[in-house]
Amino acid sequence: MYGHERDSVACTPFQLAVYEAVRRIPVGRVSTYAAVAAAISCKSPRAVGQALKVNPFAPAVPCHRVISSAMTLGGFKGSVDHDAHRQKRRLLAREGVEFGEDGKLKDRRVLMQAGQAGASAA
Repeated sequence: MYGHERDSVACTPFQLAVYEAVRRIPVGRVSTYAAVAAAISCKSPRAVGQALKVNPFAPAVPCHRVISSAMTLGGFKGSVDHDAHRQKRRLLAREGVEFGEDGKLKDRRVLMQAGQAGASAA
């Protein structure tokens, strides 16, 4: 799944489900914490955020591709401060995902919905 490093990292089954769903979000696309939660039959987008906060598999599990349902950046590396947002925005911009001056996703066509978030990219 993530290479041999997975064997040396202790993760819960829930965390592994989150990481697997997020791993499948392709370059140039984003999903929301809620969509990832729905894709793994979880009712808590915050639980998804907590799992991503301690993601030991980045960048193989691209947690920067998960945004808030308000279409804003959400957190990154367990933080919502300016530096974390700037880094997340920069990573997404390199992949062609842009946010406006209002902080919202510019093009919703890059958004993967609940049924797509955990599906493998074709």
